[in-house]
Amino acid sequence: MAHDKVEQDDWLILYLKYLLFVFNFFFWVGGAAVLAVGVWTLVEKSGYLSVLASSTFAASAYILIFAGALVMVTGFLGFGAIIREDRSCLSTYFCLLLVIFLVELVAGVLAHVYYQRLSDELKQHLTRTLSENYGQPGASEITTSVDRLQQDFKCCGSNSSADWQHSTYILSQEAEGRQVPDSCCKTVVARCGQRAHPSNIYKVEGGCITKLEQFLANHLLLMGAVGIGVACLQKHEGKCLGPGGQLEPVRKRPGRSTSVGSDLRNGSHLLLTPEAPAALSLMANCVPL
Repeated sequence: MAHDKVEQDDWLILYLKYLLFVFNFFFWVGGAAVLAVGVWTLVEKSGYLSVLASSTFAASAYILIFAGALVMVTGFLGFGAIIREDRSCLSTYFCLLLVIFLVELVAGVLAHVYYQRLSDELKQHLTRTLSENYGQPGASEITTSVDRLQQDFKCCGSNSSADWQHSTYILSQEAEGRQVPDSCCKTVVARCGQRAHPSNIYKVEGGCITKLEQFLANHLLLMGAVGIGVACLQKHEGKCLGPGGQLEPVRKRPGRSTSVGSDLRNGSHLLLTPEAPAALSLMANCVPL
């Protein structure tokens, strides 16, 4: 009977070890997702960043890239720590989890807070950018961003195509008689902006402000959700390791000897702390030692 209890206990400990291994795998996948979202935001959508007054959107993406890369490295460390069952590696792993948790939480909150300010910033800044900076010397990045914005979102002007009537670019000789930039045209050809007819020019209710606001809101919420979600995953994984990432020493069983170096192991199995999640602790308590 005692032998059966020992075997049952060994099976439970092995089960918990592999459960932590699987949990760490999902943690690593979450880090890859964070990294992918950050890189995709900067690579695919960086053309819109220069029309924003604040750099918070880009900062959130950079934070997620850094955190995602750190998560993936930490995930590999976690795999090694679980396999080797090394106390120092697990302690380092736990400390890195706390750092990543804080970094991703900051990125998620930053994205959420910026989302609340998004509409006001766009309304104040986009109209001025189109009116004063488009097509001006030294503002080629802004000009390119506005052209891409209008073509990608199929819009014209901050609120409507009428916003271009009093812009510095349209009133200058460089416009060559254009009523709107060529990027407002449904089919872009040379000087197509000279004919501001509804059949040729994008007419979108709310203009580019509405389109850009919706786009940024969706992506900031995505960035925030991914960052906070993975941070919460790390928080729960930290609970699995217990305080400081330390493991519970082996308690001596009747009829079984333990050595000084066996405080981390039960045979070849990882021992978890009593601070493991409630469901796992409940399972462990069902097996008498």
